[in-house]
Amino acid sequence: MKKKENTKLNRSWMAAFSVATTAFAAHAGGGFATGNQENTWFVSLGWPAIVGVAVAMLLLAMTIREGQIMMNSRGLKTYKELFECLYHPLDKLELLFELFFNIMVLMVVASCISGAASALTQYFGLNYYLGTFVIGLVVLFLTIFGVDLIRRASTYMGVVILVLAVSIYTVGLLNGHNLLDVMRVDFSAHGWSQLPKAVWNGVTYSAFQWVTVPAILVCGTSVLKTKQDCDRSMALTFTLNMLGLGLAVLMLLCWQHYYLTQPNGTTLPTLTTLKSFGANWLVALYGLVLFLCLISSAVCVIFGFVNRFENVKFLQKVENVPVRRALVSAFIMVVSMGISFVGLTNVVKYGYGYCGYLGIAIIIVPLLTIGFYKNRKFMKENSQDAKVSFEEAYEKN
Repeated sequence: MKKKENTKLNRSWMAAFSVATTAFAAHAGGGFATGNQENTWFVSLGWPAIVGVAVAMLLLAMTIREGQIMMNSRGLKTYKELFECLYHPLDKLELLFELFFNIMVLMVVASCISGAASALTQYFGLNYYLGTFVIGLVVLFLTIFGVDLIRRASTYMGVVILVLAVSIYTVGLLNGHNLLDVMRVDFSAHGWSQLPKAVWNGVTYSAFQWVTVPAILVCGTSVLKTKQDCDRSMALTFTLNMLGLGLAVLMLLCWQHYYLTQPNGTTLPTLTTLKSFGANWLVALYGLVLFLCLISSAVCVIFGFVNRFENVKFLQKVENVPVRRALVSAFIMVVSMGISFVGLTNVVKYGYGYCGYLGIAIIIVPLLTIGFYKNRKFMKENSQDAKVSFEEAYEKN
């Protein structure tokens, strides 16, 4: 009996880990990998940056948890059903999330394309169009073969990205200005004045990151069997994202004095910083991280879009499912390429920012209030404690 319980526990943690690494891989997109996102939303605020990061990752993990429990406990299949359940009896408010999600899909895929164009050209002298074509093919392949491939691919990419990113950011942190001195000088100059802005940026950041969440929730529906599984998954999601984003922000804080003075320094702060080390091996590892980040984020975001629209009536005429998914993926990538021409910094600052404000009102606040209340009430009424599987609860009722 004890061996069976241990096996069940190990499976629970493995399932939680696979979803958490998928969430990290989705979060670690082009804006994250280039450092542009960290610089725009956190580093520019000085020492309170790390507070903003903690707020962002905590809110993201908490809201994903409520969304996952709501989906899994009720057997929901898409984000449309999730938000109809959340907003019920005002089901049509779900259209607000549709607006947010569709705009953010374009922004995120555009940032991946723009990041690829900016970084790969500097890295390898690769032609812009050739680079985006190659990345487009990889993303297209991964998004047309279903949730199991997405989860496996994102798990592997997430682990590799995390290990390499932690290594790179640690080396950068150790080679930069003393972190405590940097934070002490900044505090002497600005005191607590930037703290409210850092907290607000953290809330906004968590909101626009929800563009990656529909794919994460779909991946979690088949492997997170109980509320306890969801709790473990979200604890790991917070830990991994806090580790990756936190280290990136701390490293860039130590190098802000340098990259701000360099050409393209604010567009590609991480690459600009690493090139100053004179360590070719570190720059090469970063190239791998950048490529994986661009792929992983684009895959998760586009898959969430594909999962929502692959079964619409208009596309039912296409009987081959992979072909149908390929058409949806190709459409969103072509439209995003047009947006990418406005530049990575503008996409991150303005596109993400305005969508983040909308996301606070329609995602963060409702899930942490109405969603929390509805989940607690539903679990209590259906006799579902943390360890009772959602399937067992269906059978009992």
